[in-house]
Amino acid sequence: MIIKAELKDADIVKKIAAETISAVYPHYYPEGAVSFFLAHHSQEHIVKDIEEENVWLLVTGDGSYAGTVTVNGCEINRLFVLPEYQGRGYGRELLDHAEAPVTAEYDRIELSASLPAKGIYLKRGYTSTGFFMIDTENGDKLCYDYMEKKVCK
Repeated sequence: MIIKAELKDADIVKKIAAETISAVYPHYYPEGAVSFFLAHHSQEHIVKDIEEENVWLLVTGDGSYAGTVTVNGCEINRLFVLPEYQGRGYGRELLDHAEAPVTAEYDRIELSASLPAKGIYLKRGYTSTGFFMIDTENGDKLCYDYMEKKVCK
């Protein structure tokens, strides 16, 4: 089940993002880039998005929180599934949920894709529209693609 996050859920959203980044991203990125990701998905940003009613949580059948996604206009952000819940279709469920309101209003969906997520988005029909590098701590680089998916109306 996917529910709209409320302010009381900010810690849960932060926990999902931080635990997923900490477990998955070190396999793809250097330490400085991982630190950047963790700081980028700060409590402040999460609270702002929740206040704007843009954040969703995936709750499993036993009531556990397994994932989150944020939708800002035509852009999908902060899609994370806790590592212990990955491979069960929860990411697909969150992406389906996030795409629905975007496709109803816009002619395209946009997102920034981290290295571990890029393949998933390519399989879903997204194309890369730009490749970016950010300088982070210790001279490390954070690389990601900006992607979009055209919506047929």
